[in-house]
Amino acid sequence: MIRSMTGFGRSTLELPDKNITVELKSLNSKLLDASLRLPQRYREKEGELRLLLTTALERGKIELNITIDQNGETGNYTFNHSLARQYYREMKTLSVEFGLELDGNTVNTIVRMPDVLKAEQAELGEEEWEMVLDKVKEALQELDNFRQEEGAVLEQDLSARTRAIEGLLDRVAPLEGTRIKVLRERLKKQLEESFAAGTVDKNRFEQEIIYYLEKLDITEEKVRLRKHCRYFTETLAEPGSNGKKLGFISQEMGREINTLGSKANDAEIQKLVILMKDELEKIKEQLFNIL
Repeated sequence: MIRSMTGFGRSTLELPDKNITVELKSLNSKLLDASLRLPQRYREKEGELRLLLTTALERGKIELNITIDQNGETGNYTFNHSLARQYYREMKTLSVEFGLELDGNTVNTIVRMPDVLKAEQAELGEEEWEMVLDKVKEALQELDNFRQEEGAVLEQDLSARTRAIEGLLDRVAPLEGTRIKVLRERLKKQLEESFAAGTVDKNRFEQEIIYYLEKLDITEEKVRLRKHCRYFTETLAEPGSNGKKLGFISQEMGREINTLGSKANDAEIQKLVILMKDELEKIKEQLFNIL
């Protein structure tokens, strides 16, 4: 079963003094590109989280965001008095320089200045980390479920387009007989125009026909294209998600379609080839979304 590379997962952990939210997003990318936004107390666990994401998600542009909401009644804070005084002195100096007066909002402004009021970070306990890690895994599972659902939709679309290419290929065979007949008549006419009537060498003519028929024969291309289409469908049904493998097969399909078009030498077959190329381009676009 194929999986999409796009997905979203979310989980929350409620503790007595805080609520922790874990959010995971995944977008298309050739490689795994993980971006982690973590609270300061979890930074030491970044390596463990990256390993977990790499193992579980394989590819994609991944964003992991963990946020902490402290409950209002709890939490310890420190007030840096010396830094607050320094800010105040600097603000007072500037107010004199610019002829401004400090008002009642000055204290509020100072409190919001960097490092004046800081929440004390308690040491991360193993019990809390295990609970957070479980929530990360829960979000990963939700994201994977999202990827599978999206993958099922993509699989249906890709299967339908592959069948469409095979259907167009079936319509080529009836046109080949007409193509050979038209080619034979055109060569005969050209030879008769080049030589006096009745002087055309029939053996030479047959040799020319055989040469052009061999040069324009598309039997091998049809056989290979059909095999590639069936291999593509079989790969779609495999247990793992094989986005790269499907990409390689689609390239081979494109090679056979292009060769078939260049050797067709028939307007109606060329129209079918154009329709095949259109379906294949849509397949390739969808493959960018597959893991």
